[in-house]
Amino acid sequence: MDRDTLRWLTDPDSGCWEELGYQRFPLGEPELVDTVPPVVDWDEVRAHYDAVVVGSGAGGGVAAHVLAAAGCSVLVVERGRALKSTEIGWDPVRNHRTAVFGFGEGVTPVGNPRAVKEGDGEQALEPHDFRYHNNAVVLGGGTRLFAAQAWRFAPETFRMASEYGVPDGSALADWPITYHDLEPYYDLVEWEVGVAGAPGHTGDGPRSRGYPLPPFRPARSGEMLAEAAARLGWTAAPIPLLINSRPYGGRPGCANCSQCVGHPCPVDAKNGSHNALLPRAAAAGAHILCDTQAARVDDVRGEVELRSEQGQRMVRADRIVLAAGAVETARLLLLSELGNDWVGRCLQGHTYVLAHGHVDADEPVKDGIGPGLAIATREHCHHNNGIVGGGMIADDNAVSPVQHWIMGSWFRPEHQKAAEAAGEVDEYGRPTGASARQALTDTYRRTIMVMGPIQEIPTRSAGLDLSAEVRDRWGLPVARFFGVQHEEDLHTAEFLGDRAKEWIAATGARDITGGSMGFQILSGGQHQAGTARMAGTPAEGAVDPQGKVWGCERTYVADSSLHVTNGGVNPVLSIMANSWRVADLLSR
Repeated sequence: MDRDTLRWLTDPDSGCWEELGYQRFPLGEPELVDTVPPVVDWDEVRAHYDAVVVGSGAGGGVAAHVLAAAGCSVLVVERGRALKSTEIGWDPVRNHRTAVFGFGEGVTPVGNPRAVKEGDGEQALEPHDFRYHNNAVVLGGGTRLFAAQAWRFAPETFRMASEYGVPDGSALADWPITYHDLEPYYDLVEWEVGVAGAPGHTGDGPRSRGYPLPPFRPARSGEMLAEAAARLGWTAAPIPLLINSRPYGGRPGCANCSQCVGHPCPVDAKNGSHNALLPRAAAAGAHILCDTQAARVDDVRGEVELRSEQGQRMVRADRIVLAAGAVETARLLLLSELGNDWVGRCLQGHTYVLAHGHVDADEPVKDGIGPGLAIATREHCHHNNGIVGGGMIADDNAVSPVQHWIMGSWFRPEHQKAAEAAGEVDEYGRPTGASARQALTDTYRRTIMVMGPIQEIPTRSAGLDLSAEVRDRWGLPVARFFGVQHEEDLHTAEFLGDRAKEWIAATGARDITGGSMGFQILSGGQHQAGTARMAGTPAEGAVDPQGKVWGCERTYVADSSLHVTNGGVNPVLSIMANSWRVADLLSR
């Protein structure tokens, strides 16, 4: 993208937003609401706790709340800062959808590179590199910035090997627990944290009850997708979201802004660890310590080594719960020389598919009213002929003009031809200048887009170990990535990408582009999982079914590292539910 186009897209005073019809707050600017739980200073940390929880995201926030509510003294250790939403900000350029420009203020700490094997050596990676597999490093973790899709894994996801067999070269396995084991905890998260939705998707497992909040209404594009699904004979239903569709849990209802994905919620209606769980943990007596790195765990002595700008110290604990995400949890186990040779293996995430088409209509089909995503189909999550698993497809969030451009949603053949004829193309052949503006003006509110993740196949040859060359700010070896995802993922992505285009075509849209976004790389990203997977025996995984690391007495895992498979849907609800299960068993 040329600088003039980028400036036009992102400068509120350029006239672009008015021309395209983009508003941050299409229904009026609300009063800002910010919830940040109380934190303790370095010198307030006690020498001993019943439990130390490393990480404050989806898994760590749940574990801290459950353990504190059970009467345990708890210390939460978070590497990031305790930032208000206003301190993170709503920069339309810098967020995970536009990572090439960097990330929001303060959510990626300085001095924490990662590495990848390159020839006989290594290459250091910074967070904006897609190979870094970044997630928000801030109090609340990824739940501060996520799009908040809150799916349950399908029952088949817990028994993938039994359903499909084990593909050559893979480590596909069944979970040591079932959907029915996790269902009570899914229910707890939905009601205790707050999920808006409605039952009715193909392949959904049995539920104890419905959702606590009604679903969000679709834009006209969502209505068109619902009508198209019916024509195809598919079931389409609302997307469950960890967002208040009305006031809930002492927090406001959604203000319908157009900046959910990649940004904090300006009114605190997006439900995560920072506002729904950690404040309750703190009220029950938990200590939350930020700006602090957990450097090593001594399982025998029951000690966690902490490092910060304030110094270095050991804290004792009867139980140590690792919930730092699949990359950093595995790294901490490796730094501590804990666990078996499954630690760091089977890293997986989600290869995505997407498709978009354009609608010739007098009125826009996207109104910019958030969250924007409202309808999905799970018709193709399982039982697809010749495919191992499958995935969900959903419409997309309300997005900013720069996100619309980055994702290629502007493309129409006539715009490309006009730009080439005018000589207004960049080094990659994309329109620039007046041609780019015309493409955006014509497509921004008249594009229908769907996207979704596939069920990936784990393999031991994809994962992370410790770098021999690259160190972090504390002098510790960083995570070093190796391997690529299983080739079966490419077949699944091609299949699901075709279904995405089929769905768009059934709406009557034209100029349909997209399909599989997959190519054989190492997967991970924000949906990273699997690096300390649960298993019934140490020969099959790193952690037992109760979350305890095999070979350890007091070290547990309570995040996405536990996932044997990662589902063909966003994993956050399963992370939270399984963390609740592990912490519940641990607190008894």
